[in-house]
Amino acid sequence: MWREGCPATREDLRRVEINHIDFDGEVSRGVLVVNADVADSVVRIFTRLFDERFPIRRMRPVEEYEGDNNASMADDNTAAYNCRRPDQINAPQAESPHANGRAIDINPRENPWRDPRCACWSPGPEFAERDEGRGRILEGGLVWRAFTEEGWIWQNIDVPDYMHFDTGYPSGPFTPEPRVNSP
Repeated sequence: MWREGCPATREDLRRVEINHIDFDGEVSRGVLVVNADVADSVVRIFTRLFDERFPIRRMRPVEEYEGDNNASMADDNTAAYNCRRPDQINAPQAESPHANGRAIDINPRENPWRDPRCACWSPGPEFAERDEGRGRILEGGLVWRAFTEEGWIWQNIDVPDYMHFDTGYPSGPFTPEPRVNSP
C-alpha cells in the first residue's frame, strides 16, 4: 500500500502474478507487489513452490485490505509490499524491507510472529510451535530452501517471525547471490 513518504516509489515496484496451489489443492492465481530488483527471484521461488505443490491459502496485494497488515494476516494472506501505517510499523519506513518491496510474509496463520508490543502471537497462537504441517515453514524445509538459496533471509528480526523472508535489514538494493544452504 503506497502513500506519500514511502521509500519505494511506484516506479520501483512491480506487480507479479503467480500461480500457486491453494489449501484445496487447486491452482489459484495470486499477486505479489515487490521491488523490481527482486521480481525475478520471486518468480523463481514461487515457481519452485508451485512445482512442489506447497499450499498457499491466498495471495493478494495489501491494498485489498486497505493497507491494514492485521486484516491481511487475519485472512491468512501471503503478501509482500506494504508501506505500513504508523500504528503498524515495526521498523523505520526508510529501512523497512516491506516498505521497500523486499519482504514476503507467507501463510501468516500457519506461520505466526511473536509481536513484542503485546507479547502475543499474531495472527494467533494456534501454530506457534514449529512442527510439520500444511503450509508451514520450517528451517531446512522446502520454503526455507527456496528462499535462502536465492539469498533471502528468514526471520530477520529479534523475535520469532515464522512467516517472514526478506533480503536484509536495513533494506537496500538486492543483488542476488544465490547460495546453497544446509539446515
